Amino acid sequence: MARTRCYDKKSGLKKGTWTHEEDKKLAAYINRCGCWNWRQLPKFAGLSRCGKNCRLRWLNYLQPNIKRGNFTKEEDETIMNLHAEIGNKWSAIAVHLPGRSDNEIKNHWHTSLKKRLSIQETSKKKSPNNVTQKSDDEDQNISPNQSCTEVSSCATIDQNLENIMDGQCEVF
Repeated sequence: MARTRCYDKKSGLKKGTWTHEEDKKLAAYINRCGCWNWRQLPKFAGLSRCGKNCRLRWLNYLQPNIKRGNFTKEEDETIMNLHAEIGNKWSAIAVHLPGRSDNEIKNHWHTSLKKRLSIQETSKKKSPNNVTQKSDDEDQNISPNQSCTEVSSCATIDQNLENIMDGQCEVF
């Protein structure tokens, strides 16, 4: 048996912007009873929304551990490094940024980081010289995919990513 569509003319379900009262109802119900079944939750919480809307509203906006405000430089660097490594796997990237939802990270990438990265790559193509940084024992070349701000005490981006994930190295 196929599922029915969330919205049809007879359903009477609400679309669009959530009201403050709806947010309070959803948060109060989840805090009191948990989120055991998203398809049934709206009926028991007294909401005229579909379960998917309730789930997305809770996960992306109402959860108490969601960070609000601008992304930090460290978060931006983490997103850019992980995106270079694993691509558009926003849920996998969100694991490394506690308090940020996968949807929020995806939106931040598409609205600001992607543009900033393409500007950096364009400016690197215009300057033919590679930037170098000396370590204690040897010179290290910065790869074309790595900006000067991404250089840390580790050797390459791949090594940086491994060391960052292991907690041995900090991006600055």
